[in-house]
Amino acid sequence: MASRWGSCTIQTGEIRVSERLRTMPNWVVDYVLLHEVTHLAEREHSARFWGIVNAHAESQRARGFLEGVDFTRRHAQE
Repeated sequence: MASRWGSCTIQTGEIRVSERLRTMPNWVVDYVLLHEVTHLAEREHSARFWGIVNAHAESQRARGFLEGVDFTRRHAQE
């Protein structure tokens, strides 16, 4: 996924999310927040990290949704 939907500053625990999420379904926003919160426990995108994130019931659906949004945005510029 090329777009940055959120970020986490591990030192302070500050989590920021893109304003583009305002119009997206709650389960997508929940996924982005879960992704960022998980970085507080696991910095890298390790197997443990993905195990935590993928335990969320809507994880794969949300990733697919965001990938579709990103794809549409990139190809709309062609």
